[in-house]
Amino acid sequence: MTFPERPEPAIDAAERPMLEGWLDYHRETLLVKCAGLDDAQLREASVPPSAFTLLGLVQHLAEVERFWFREILAGEELPDLYSTEEDPDADFKVSETATWAETEAVWLAETAAARRSAAAFGLDDFSKGVGSAGKPFNLRWVYTHMIEEYARHNGHADLVRERVDGATGV
Repeated sequence: MTFPERPEPAIDAAERPMLEGWLDYHRETLLVKCAGLDDAQLREASVPPSAFTLLGLVQHLAEVERFWFREILAGEELPDLYSTEEDPDADFKVSETATWAETEAVWLAETAAARRSAAAFGLDDFSKGVGSAGKPFNLRWVYTHMIEEYARHNGHADLVRERVDGATGV
């Protein structure tokens, strides 16, 4: 499979467009890694005994977008999408009824909501919510963390995709 090209952020962009550009680049990379696979392939586990799947990864990143941009940054009180207090890693677990169409729709809705939340803040503005240490985060930190989160997981997605159908690249 040949993956579509994604334009990298401009090399001469100001700080905020650079951060937003790299985050969007990594968001797009995740979608590219899932492109062309059916629901069964998106459910294929990476390597036993791991249950890590591309579909579970997209669920996880939808929840991460929701947490950092809406709950922490904007201070919204929202229920978790997939995780629970009893099972904080449930976002990686795929139900038998989960489909790519619904999972992608949830992820797209959360990324759109994340962009709206971020638009209300400057890079130096602190979040309305706080993290586990009881301290707020500025938007610059949230962007940097999200870029790291996607970059790390896109590396995982590379390996899972190669295992599923042999496709490499991106």
